[in-house]
Parts: sequence; C-alpha cells; structure tokens
Amino acid sequence: MVVNQIREGCFQIDYGDVLEKEIAKLEATIEKTGEVIVDHSHRWLAIKLLENDAEIIEKFEKSEAGRKVLAAQQKSYAYLNDRFGEDVDTLFADKRYGWIHALIKETVKENSVEELSTSDKIDKVVTNRYLGIPIFMAMMWIVFKVTTDIAGPFMDWVDMVISGPLSNWIVSILGWLGLGGTWVESLFIDGIVAGVGGVMVFVPVMLALYFSLAILEDSGYMARAAFVMDRFMHALGLHGKSFLCMIVGFGCTVPACYATRTLENEKDRILTGLLVPFMSCGARLPVYVLFASVFFPKNSNTVVFLLYLTGILVAVLLGLILSKTLFKSEGSAPFVMELPAYRMPTAKNIWFHMWERTSSFVKKAFSIIMITSIVLWFTMMIPVDGGKFAESDISSSGFASASEAISPVFGPAGFGSWQATGSLITGFVAKEVIVSSMAQIFEVEESAEEDVVQTTFLGDVRDIVVGFFEATVDTLKSIPLIVGINLFSEEEEEELPQLNTAVAQHFEAVSGGHGALASVAFMVFVLLYTPCMVAVAAQRHEFGNKWTLFSMVMQMSVAWIAAVVIFQGGLALGLG
Repeated sequence: MVVNQIREGCFQIDYGDVLEKEIAKLEATIEKTGEVIVDHSHRWLAIKLLENDAEIIEKFEKSEAGRKVLAAQQKSYAYLNDRFGEDVDTLFADKRYGWIHALIKETVKENSVEELSTSDKIDKVVTNRYLGIPIFMAMMWIVFKVTTDIAGPFMDWVDMVISGPLSNWIVSILGWLGLGGTWVESLFIDGIVAGVGGVMVFVPVMLALYFSLAILEDSGYMARAAFVMDRFMHALGLHGKSFLCMIVGFGCTVPACYATRTLENEKDRILTGLLVPFMSCGARLPVYVLFASVFFPKNSNTVVFLLYLTGILVAVLLGLILSKTLFKSEGSAPFVMELPAYRMPTAKNIWFHMWERTSSFVKKAFSIIMITSIVLWFTMMIPVDGGKFAESDISSSGFASASEAISPVFGPAGFGSWQATGSLITGFVAKEVIVSSMAQIFEVEESAEEDVVQTTFLGDVRDIVVGFFEATVDTLKSIPLIVGINLFSEEEEEELPQLNTAVAQHFEAVSGGHGALASVAFMVFVLLYTPCMVAVAAQRHEFGNKWTLFSMVMQMSVAWIAAVVIFQGGLALGLG
C-alpha cells in the first residue's frame, strides 16, 4: 500500500518495467564512472537525465566521466522515444500523477462524489487527443467564413461612400478653391482617396475578424487551442506557449515578436520568432479578400482559410527543419498552464477587442498608408522620358521603371509585371498598402478623367444612410448561408467594382490566361514574404541583426519558391 511505503521510509515510485530497466542501466553507468554530482542519489540523477533535464545535463557535460554517462543517456532516451512514441518526460509525469492519484484515493475520504463541471465536460471533447486539432481547424474555418460572408455587403457600402459622396465632396471643395482639374485634384482623388480609401474598404472585414477572435478569446477557447497544439508543437522542439505567440501573430506580427519574451529558453525564443512571421497577420487579409473575391467568388472564405492554414503548415515544416539543424541540441521545456473556465463572452469585452485592434488598422491607414500613397502618387507622376509632371502616362514614370527592372524575377510565378511587382515593393511598408497601391496604379492608369456625378449634399447623405441599411439587410440575409441554408431567392449578380475588374483583367493578361493560378501564387507570396518594416524592427530589437537578416532572407526565399512551384506546378497539372 502507498501509505505503508511512506510510513516505512520506502518512498520510491515504481515507473513500470520498461522505464525502471532504463533507470537501472543509467544508474549503473553513473556508479561505474564515479560520483559526478554530489548531494544527489544515482537514481534521482538517472531519472533527471532521462527526462532530458537541461541543468543536470549541463553539469554532466563538464567532465569526461559525465560525458560517458550522457552517451548512455542518449541511447536510453532514443529507445524510450521509439518504444512509446512520445516524450520521455511526459511518461515520467504520467507515472508520478498516477502515484499521486493513488495516494489521494487511498488517504482522502470524500463525503460525496463531485460531478464534473460544465467546463470539464466540454473539455473532454474540445481537448480530446484525437478531436482537439480537427475542432481547432473547424473553429478557424468558421471564423473566416463569418469574416468574408458577413463583411461583404458593408465593404460594398464603404466603397460606395468613398468612390461616390466623399470623392464628390472633395472635387467640389477643390473646384470652389479654383483647383479643379489640376494636379492637386489628382493628388487627392487618385492619390489619397484611391490609396487610403482602397484600404478603408476592408475595415468591415477587420471588424468581423476581430469580432470572431474576441468571442473565442473571451469564451476561454484560445487557451484550449494552445493546450491542444502542445503535443503538435513538441515535434518542433517547442511547446504550447510558443503557439500562443503564433496565435497573437494572427492579429499582428509586432506584438507576437514581443510575446516571445514569455519563453524561458533563448533558443525557444529565437525559433518561435523565426516562425511567427508565417502566421498571416490581419494586414494581409485585405489582399486575400480582394483576390479571392475576384477569382474565387463562390469559395472566397475557403480560400482565405486555406491561406491561413498554409502559413501554419509552412511554419511547421520550417520548424522541423530548423529544429533538426540550427536548433538540434535544444530540448523543449515542460508546458504548464491553467485552463480558465468557459464563460459567456460579454459585449463590453468583445467591443473593446474589436475597437482596439481595428482602430490601430484605421490609424495606420491615416498615417503610414496616407504618406505612402502620397509618395507613391508623386513617383507615378514623375516621368523619366522627359514628359510633363502629372501629365505623362504612368507606365513611363519612375515608379514603373524601377518596378519593371525587378518584375522579371516574378515571371516564373505568373505575375511578372511592373504593376504587381510595384505593389509588392510598397508592401514592405505595410501589407495593406498592396491594395492601396493597386487602387492607385489601376485607377490612375485606366480612368483618366471620369465625369463626377452631379449630386446634392443632402442627396449624398441620403444615399449613405440608405446604403447602410441595405448593407445591413444583405448581411442578415447572408447569415443563414454561413451554415449552408438559403432562405432567400437568388439575387442578380452585381457588377464588380472597378479595382476588382482591373485586377482580374491584368492577371489574366500577364499570366497568359491563367489568372486564377497566378492569383493563388501572388496570395501565397504575400502570405510568406517579409512582413512590414515595423515587424522587421521588432525582430531586430528582440533577436538582433543576425537573426533578423536570416529571417528576411528565409522568408523571401520561401515565398518565391512557393509561388513559382504553385504556378509552374499548376500549369504542369493543367490547372488554372
């Protein structure tokens, strides 16, 4: 009996025949080589070595006798890993907890049987060893389906407000100031409004995304996601705490880099920091939504979900490679966390998370993106062939010439044009700028002097209000479609916005009629290539110049290879 063992002073846990055999072998090796570490029993040292305890291993590495012990430890550790198919430290922990459970059962008398709480009952399913990861994937798919389906009507409404009333008001004010028809009007309409407005259209998408994530966080599910992914992360030499950093990366790469400070091991921090940029941040979402809605309108939510999943899979693959090469000698630390009880999300917390994150997106639109849009407009208005400022064709501008010089690099990926290349270059500033750059490039190039629709101020206000209520009704109609139920009659297909049409025509032309395939390659490149400059600065601050440069080169290389493989492989298979 457990109690008798303690009373008789025979406190020793039985770890089972297989583990005890390896403990005995290692204990005998320690005895043969001499007492390497004082104040510890040989059995305790053998167990800690089999648990891959970094501190004990470090002490053994200091002597020749200790290194002989470590050679035997590695053989036993590898044997146990192959025998049981899981981490050895987990095996020891299971045995200890089993011993504790037996001790409690034998010594503690309960007056009544405590029933499982509601949270525990849910966790039996949600954190199940086999169902946990599929449930997590299903949750993510629902998030992106809600994001694309719910936000669509409001995106159209914001686009209508920006391209209609707002543009009309700016043109009227500039005309009243005597600047109508000048380059100043072009700067405001084709530069600032097209650039910033092209990004502001995606504010409803960001609100829908952060609404969904806020519900998962406030309900307590995100903690379960880290718990479920712990075993999966062990394959990378990491643990669930690293996955928490990656989850933060779905919102923004910058705080995800700083979140790695919670990891105790320096190599864990660096490896996690190298993988975090492959988690698709919210800034990339506008690019996905634009291209998915153009080339895959009926399956846009699935395309977005697969892109996020691709980021995770690429991170896992690279993590496996790095953990077997640069970080080969490092083991992962045990992961302990307390799972909070499930609770009903509150409107206050949901709104706080939505507004905090979306407002950051809006502030960026009116700071970094506006400045970039203005600079981009000037570079597109300055000709290199001796023409007049703001009057020459955009294809002869300095921006087009610089982009044209780089564009052949992307020819094998199906989007080797200066327009696509130029958009990717501006994406180094912020990924949202890719959309605003395309809005400027295609609108300036294709719509020279469009007639402004003459309306009244009150008429514009009425259109804005009516359009908002129509978007709300369309959103309510789309809710049943999320679960595949159509309660309403089919509507006529609406005309695509100008930017969507321009993007579709351009990618079809530049890819030789394989626009859909080229768009997938483009989206995957945006997913994988170097994040914004702010994120790079955060990486440099946390991990130093060497690892930041390594990260940038790795990301660009992986992104280019993936894009080329997708396009060329798709052509070989007859896709697109």
